[in-house]
Amino acid sequence: MRAVAYTRTGPASEVLDLRDLPRPDPAPGEVRVRVAFSGVNPSDAKSRAGARGPIAHPLVIPHSDGSGVIDAVGAGVDSDRVGQRVWLWNAAWDRAHGSCAEFVTLPAAQAVALPDAASLADGACLGIPAQTAHRCVFADGQVTGQVVLVTGGAGAVGAYAVQMAKLGGAAQVIATVSGPQKAAHAHAMGADAVVNYRKGGAADAILAATGGRKVDRIVEVEFGGNLDITRQVLAENGVIAAYGSMAVPEPVLPFYPMMFEAQTLRMVLVYKLRQAARQAAIADLTRWLAAGQLQHPIAGVHPMHATAAAHDDVLAPGRIGAMLVQVSDAD
Repeated sequence: MRAVAYTRTGPASEVLDLRDLPRPDPAPGEVRVRVAFSGVNPSDAKSRAGARGPIAHPLVIPHSDGSGVIDAVGAGVDSDRVGQRVWLWNAAWDRAHGSCAEFVTLPAAQAVALPDAASLADGACLGIPAQTAHRCVFADGQVTGQVVLVTGGAGAVGAYAVQMAKLGGAAQVIATVSGPQKAAHAHAMGADAVVNYRKGGAADAILAATGGRKVDRIVEVEFGGNLDITRQVLAENGVIAAYGSMAVPEPVLPFYPMMFEAQTLRMVLVYKLRQAARQAAIADLTRWLAAGQLQHPIAGVHPMHATAAAHDDVLAPGRIGAMLVQVSDAD
């Protein structure tokens, strides 16, 4: 089979290689998926570059997300799953062989049935961004009637979080962005108000949008960098669900001020969701996908031989939407 792989970390153009590898067979409890699209996330590019530590296996096929069709099953897996369209999660987490190959084998639960209303390209967008968004929005209960702030509302996670908060019945969803194009995108995803944080006065603008009501929940892409704003806009008993803090990776936590506001900081790492949280996300995603209630913006689709370009593009400033590698014919 054709697969993109690397045997050392470094720049994408230097270490990613399209090669022929043996087609894998599913072990007991596994399925084999003929991959249609492989989803590229920033974490994939950072791992390949070596930013997450040394290479974990002698040869790595990257990418945790993807979609395709099950073509074989291992012992103990219902044979009726052969021919099923699926989306993938954690294909490359603690594993050597991810989704950037014509075939991937993985535990049956990590290949989720994709409703007919969703395309295979849609399915390849879901694994990391949509499940991260779901956990951030709903980990601390329903958001019905609440004010939800989504920082980085035009990003892959942020765009899903905006949509999910609206689907969850939030009274108001506010997104922060870095420019007019991203503002238009956040509005298109359903944000009721959008604040350009680069113009300054973001906290005042957020409170102006709510009529002075503080926000109940924050989906946070940059915890440390946004902490000053957070302290001004988060309500008593409010929750911050943070999935990133790249600009300030070791922030000073204002413990007592937050404690006396009874505020909660939740850290979200999608790779390590507990089973109940994972199943809740899958159930909601399946329902929303079947009803056509989610948008899946795609920034670019690259052929396998241009996977290095996809790795560069997924980290490019200003990117709006998912980055995919097309492995085989879709739908």
